[in-house]
Amino acid sequence: MHLQINQATIGYDKILISNANASLKLGDVCLLIGNNGVGKTTLIKSILHQNALLEGEIFIKDKNVKDLSVKEIAENVAIVFSKATIPQNYTVEDLISLGKYIYYPFYFELNNADRKEVSNIIDDLDLTQYKNTPLRNLSDGNLQKAFIGRALTQNSSMIILDEPTTHLDEKNKIIILKTLRKLAKEQNKLILFSSHDWRLAKEFADKIWYIKDKNLFSGIVEDVLLQHDELTNVSLFQVNENFVAPSIKSPQLQKEMLCSLLQKNFQRDLSSFNFALNDSTWEIFHEQKLYKCESFEEIVKLISKLH
Repeated sequence: MHLQINQATIGYDKILISNANASLKLGDVCLLIGNNGVGKTTLIKSILHQNALLEGEIFIKDKNVKDLSVKEIAENVAIVFSKATIPQNYTVEDLISLGKYIYYPFYFELNNADRKEVSNIIDDLDLTQYKNTPLRNLSDGNLQKAFIGRALTQNSSMIILDEPTTHLDEKNKIIILKTLRKLAKEQNKLILFSSHDWRLAKEFADKIWYIKDKNLFSGIVEDVLLQHDELTNVSLFQVNENFVAPSIKSPQLQKEMLCSLLQKNFQRDLSSFNFALNDSTWEIFHEQKLYKCESFEEIVKLISKLH
């Protein structure tokens, strides 16, 4: 395995993750998920040996990370944190080119092959029109893509990204995730990225690491999701304590959308309602009566009227 975690206990003055065991190989795309404060970023820093383990070991290419120099870690792992310092007066091209620094002396000039690679990455990330734009003038989303571009030019065998899609709209989120998966499969890279959105796993990840109750659950995406109801159940979308969900029979996506809609609009018990999606029509049963709605807007109006 390229990355191996053995009986690792992770934290600072308190334990965040206890006795963790997990592994990833080159070509894997792994999503790291868990609530705020459970230790996702601390785990990443432990892999980079920026945070010492309380117990256990972490290996990269069969070498204990505590025995690797900063340069050796940089050669093996490219990292993008969710909050990064913006280099003053750098353009997009400058920042992305900076990923080559580990292969050159402090003052360096890229060769033609490196320049071509930087240009290709800028194109892949849909940043061509911003190539010469100062970083301070970029939107949060394009700035995040530029930092990801820097990690890609580093050409490390492993890329770790901490919340890489936080500031991105759907279009740019898909560009980033498709680019990462393409890298993993075509260039045999190991990609580990964290996110709050577990649904990304079903589309883009092979493996999942889920931190809960100081445990690290790892494995094939579908296996881990089905072992934890909160990762597939609509209760994930709970937004108020007074809401009691109705019975909903529909495909999972529509079920999630309906439950989210109802919780946002009705802070009360809706257990007397039964919903079923028949083709594109929602059939709603309430007090022995059947109602039909063609849209979520119609559902909100109906429930407001009946309840």
